[in-house]
Amino acid sequence: MSRARIVLWLSLSLRSARSFSRARFMEGQPQGPPNPAAMENGTEPCGEERPPEVQETTVTEGAAKIVFPSANEVFYNPVQEFNRDLTCAVITEFARIQLGAKGIQIKVPGEKDLQKVVVDLSEQEEDKAEVKEGANLAPGDQPRTAAVRDICEEGLRVLEGLAASGLRSIRFALEVPGLRSVVANDASARAVDLMHRNVQLNDVAHLVQPSQADARMLMYQHQKASERFDVIDLDPYGSPAPFLDAAVQAVSEGGLLCVTCTDMAVLAGNSGETCYSKYGAMALKSRACHEMALRIVLHSLDLHANCYQRFVVPLLSISADFYVRIFVRVFTGQAKVKASASKQALVFQCVGCGSFHLQRLGKASGASGGRVKFSAACGPPVAPECEHCGQRHQLGGPMWAEPLHDLDFVGRVLEAVSANPGRFHTAERIRGVLSVVAEELLDVPLYYTLDQLSSAIHCSTPRLLQLRSALLHAGFRVSLSHACKNAVKTDAPSSALWDIMRCWEKECPVKRERLSETSPAFRILSVEPRLQANFTIRDDANPSSRQRGLKRFQANPEANWGPRPRARPRGKAAGEAVEERRKLLQNKRKEPDEDLAQRAAHLKTFPCKRFKEGTCQRGEQCCYSHSPLTPKATAEATPTDCPEAPDQNPLGPGAAAGPGED
Repeated sequence: MSRARIVLWLSLSLRSARSFSRARFMEGQPQGPPNPAAMENGTEPCGEERPPEVQETTVTEGAAKIVFPSANEVFYNPVQEFNRDLTCAVITEFARIQLGAKGIQIKVPGEKDLQKVVVDLSEQEEDKAEVKEGANLAPGDQPRTAAVRDICEEGLRVLEGLAASGLRSIRFALEVPGLRSVVANDASARAVDLMHRNVQLNDVAHLVQPSQADARMLMYQHQKASERFDVIDLDPYGSPAPFLDAAVQAVSEGGLLCVTCTDMAVLAGNSGETCYSKYGAMALKSRACHEMALRIVLHSLDLHANCYQRFVVPLLSISADFYVRIFVRVFTGQAKVKASASKQALVFQCVGCGSFHLQRLGKASGASGGRVKFSAACGPPVAPECEHCGQRHQLGGPMWAEPLHDLDFVGRVLEAVSANPGRFHTAERIRGVLSVVAEELLDVPLYYTLDQLSSAIHCSTPRLLQLRSALLHAGFRVSLSHACKNAVKTDAPSSALWDIMRCWEKECPVKRERLSETSPAFRILSVEPRLQANFTIRDDANPSSRQRGLKRFQANPEANWGPRPRARPRGKAAGEAVEERRKLLQNKRKEPDEDLAQRAAHLKTFPCKRFKEGTCQRGEQCCYSHSPLTPKATAEATPTDCPEAPDQNPLGPGAAAGPGED
């Protein structure tokens, strides 16, 4: 027992001595307060202090000048400049409409001078016109105006839910007139600190109010009619699905909701089950996937709004680069909400030839007394097998089946941008895209593509004008689509479209003997066309935007033109992160490359066939062996660490050669 007590006493003494020495050591270390931001984000360093000076970059876009970290701590993507320019143009026209109803005129920088040039009025005539206008107005009846940088008491209240560096909100304050306030919100403390700096840098603190909160909670707190926002802009990293329910409640009656979706892989059909979980619709892999993505997002917006007796009216829906951008107005009305079911449709798409048919979810029909009767639709519109190729159908949707745009509003935005081209850096592209949008057939959902039609029957691809002319000669309407360069949007049924392609195949015949009898091409071409197509080029087949050479479909102007990595605390610079991720994921499904020296030594174990034939002219530079050795004997006789091996075991005249080739 005495021995056990001695051991216990020694262990307690050693433990107390160790605790005393640790306390003495900590007394000599500097003790600073913990970093609350780092603790909140879970990024507090372990034994490593943050450098006191962080490298920063200054960026000028539009009328704004912002500072953001060179490292990827706050998200910023210069590719989205077109998105931000288009948003400023849309909100400006929305403000013109809203404030014009209140008798307030907005002043856009550079707009008045350009209007003088367009109207071509002399200075004297303009002065006379101003005198006449002033003479007709009483001193107290002068028209009220709203300019940029000024607070308009009856103006728009704007919310940017995910502001990051605050660039978009600052541009609103500097470029959009008729604003009452702009709330720039972000959940990141680092981003809000940066917003405060940028707001002070651009001298817009009287308009822009930085806010740190969860975007959903902030919008839920503004559900009352008196506290709602007139404009809500959501541009998240990825899907906006978590914010849509709060957004449709926080926007005012007839207010503008601007939504960006960058998860195009989900919306384009790569993960149909994920698309259903986020947007309540199944996306299909098709050539019209970009327009289908727009319609799926509109369906999701309308579905969220219907839960609160509200509905959406699209103003403009754009598919550009790697994202979709949607502008809708939100209204309240129980009677209008009943019609929402008839605005949605399912898509039946053939897996063989790509033909598609739409099936509306609801049916709206006229009743006695001018009333509208709503009922369930009847279907399906297709047989179990495709009538053209005999293949099965895939079912997608539901999606929005009504027009994607309001042509009157699109025309207003296009006219304003065309009259003031110096206002935006991407004005040329905005003109081109909106011109194609104005030419689209609004009542025709989805589209075909030239390569899709020709590849289905394995024939050469007709020219765009030839196919458009054939459709016009047949009495159908046809247009382009801003979502795809080779799109053919037409009201012609699929049977007429395949008849035109059968006629084209007769001019450019396909070798029928190479086609399988069960292939879609064989079954389509085995039927004689009932419609005789005329491929003579018509003047109206070439759209106006194509004739004028507008920038409709922009090519990527630089490398790595696309989405950027998500902002992370102490993140690396965007360029470095992209390059490292690209190297990490490149050829990830292939075996790693072996060492070049080892590969060269391995090839030298095989004899050169051309050397044996006497036709190899590379000599010592040949990657294969010119010595008469068998690969097996060379591998057995040559050590792996010896760069050169002596000539051994000469081959006989009938020995087999290795698989090497020059």
